[in-house]
Amino acid sequence: MPQPIIEIRKLSKKYSLGTVQHYYTLRDSLSQIFRPTAHADFWALKDVSLKIFPGEVVGIIGANGAGKSTLLKVLSRITPPTSGTATIRGRIGSLLEVGTGFHMELSGRENIYLGGNILGLSHKEVKRKFTQIVEFSGIEKFLDTPVKHYSSGMYIRLAFAVAAHLEPEILLVDEVLAVGDAEFQKRSLGKMGEMSKQGRTVLFVSHNMTAIKNLCHRCLLLEKGQIKMDDTPSRVIESYLKASSSSSSISLSQRKDRDGTGEVRLSFLNVTDMKKNNLIKSFDRLRITMKFQAIKPFSTLLAKIAFSDTLGNALFRVESENLTQDQISDNTFIFETSEINLPALTCLVNVGLFTDGHLSDYVQNSYSFDIIGSTKRGVKSFPNYMALVLIGSKLIK
Repeated sequence: MPQPIIEIRKLSKKYSLGTVQHYYTLRDSLSQIFRPTAHADFWALKDVSLKIFPGEVVGIIGANGAGKSTLLKVLSRITPPTSGTATIRGRIGSLLEVGTGFHMELSGRENIYLGGNILGLSHKEVKRKFTQIVEFSGIEKFLDTPVKHYSSGMYIRLAFAVAAHLEPEILLVDEVLAVGDAEFQKRSLGKMGEMSKQGRTVLFVSHNMTAIKNLCHRCLLLEKGQIKMDDTPSRVIESYLKASSSSSSISLSQRKDRDGTGEVRLSFLNVTDMKKNNLIKSFDRLRITMKFQAIKPFSTLLAKIAFSDTLGNALFRVESENLTQDQISDNTFIFETSEINLPALTCLVNVGLFTDGHLSDYVQNSYSFDIIGSTKRGVKSFPNYMALVLIGSKLIK
């Protein structure tokens, strides 16, 4: 058997809640704000042992806060472990979060060479790959523009192109590919598969179960900082979705697996057709009723609701405008959608509430419902995005 390219032994990472951690990314900051302010220890990873071999593409799934991103950051040397060891036998390229890895004041061109230098490549070696990187990223027109002016999609396209084309032995990819458009996601997944065939190793964190199933040879399920399951993608995904379905049946007020500052909290969600019938069919219009608790006063509130299938593929989404507290009657939002031109499937509903521009509450799989078939012709077999009509207390938009 070949030597593992990544060998992890009893790896643990502890955060002291209520203290400042200077290497936090935006995602960490949000989750830490949500934690209790009292000083307490939180184990993001606990006694993780794992061997990964050259050429493996390993998917990593789990609920928010399970330790997925922390594991990749420890392997990337962004943050040190509290205990245990992680032996890396190869050069690492990582794409973990929008805003990391590049110097924001430098141009795209300069950052390509900077990324190569960080990976230990010479100027000549980077130049040899330069054209491929630029073509893959599709940002030729903005190559000499400082990346601080890039959109998140442009940034990710360039960052992935650099990470994938400068020939690291190991590529670590977090959820960030979801920022890109569908065509770029497809090309990125293809590139990761190509890297595997060349003998390189990929660790891929994603909520997109279809991508995990199609790309990965092996899948890890993390839960509360520990590896709960290590098996084929099909078996691990099946186990995870069963657990997610169970958690979605718990009362929203009792759900602990949520992110955000906690200034408002989702307390009720219901989806029916416009006739208030729970039997939803293709080509129905939906009526979405959502209530929240206001824990602290706020100036503006924005609600975003994303619908996906059971494999994590996006179907459609609706969102409100930024509304003041006076514009929202009884802490209730009511949405109406246009016709849902979708086939028979199970929809999962993910809700984010944003107060004064920051995430206050996010509940994944907060509700689920089935769409049954229709006798109408022309039902689409692919996701679509629908126009939104928001109605509220004397508010019609």
